[in-house]
Amino acid sequence: MDFSKGAAWIKGQIMPIDQATIGVTDWAVTHSDVTYDVVPVWDGAFFRLDDYLDRFETSMTALRMETGMDRAARTRALHAMVARSGLLNAYVAMVAARGVPLIPGSRDPRDCANHFYAWCVPYVHVVKPEIADQGIALWLSETTRRIPPDSVNPRAKNYHWGDFTAGLFEAKDRGFETVVLPDHAGNVTEGPGFNIFALKGGRVVTPDQGVLHGITRRTAIELCTSEGLQVDQRALPVTELMQADEVFLSSSGGGIIPVARIGERTFSNGAAGPIASHLRQRYFALLKDPAFRTEIPY
Repeated sequence: MDFSKGAAWIKGQIMPIDQATIGVTDWAVTHSDVTYDVVPVWDGAFFRLDDYLDRFETSMTALRMETGMDRAARTRALHAMVARSGLLNAYVAMVAARGVPLIPGSRDPRDCANHFYAWCVPYVHVVKPEIADQGIALWLSETTRRIPPDSVNPRAKNYHWGDFTAGLFEAKDRGFETVVLPDHAGNVTEGPGFNIFALKGGRVVTPDQGVLHGITRRTAIELCTSEGLQVDQRALPVTELMQADEVFLSSSGGGIIPVARIGERTFSNGAAGPIASHLRQRYFALLKDPAFRTEIPY
């Protein structure tokens, strides 16, 4: 079997990613009723695996899902799947799906048989690395607002991407790499697959409401602190973002990503800022730190 494009673990079976399927009536498909997490594999090891598993389990609890698998079983499944794929650098997703009602036609989520599955593909960058190295062009949406957190909890990673998709169309139509969404109060939130940071002087601000508390966000905060930067986790008004000295993103798909431009506003003379670039280098060095690595038995 050809695992070069990735692998999937479904109901205890490992298969090539292009052979993986779930039922078309699964509420994961018909309702986007899913929570998931994505952990990077770098040079043959998971990065911060326990942190990602912690968040995944917290998300499952928040969405009232129980798949009948404990952490040890999920960990074994992830290890076996990635090992079978042979991928040394991978983007690994673990998913808890609501499933199909055991009572046909039921609209009661308590009637659904929740289940776990996982898949991995070659490592994904949310922005091409050669572009990220130079600093990306980011669009701040003018027409789409982030789904309010009292409607969909952003801290439970989910498939409710209608707002992100609309924002991406808006950004791509204007020639930008990706988009960040404001909320209805005029504050910056997050983008599709990333958190955002604004640096002014020796202080860094990253939004704390209406956003996923990303594991790479946590890593970025730790790196900033180790560099002597003060990090504030609070509301970040759009006006404050646009007055920053440097802006950067954090994502499991690409690490720390400098921003050279938001709309017509340029930062660091339209290039990757020096501090953001340094943090980017430190992130990729950290991926090799044994303290954060869980080796995979290929």
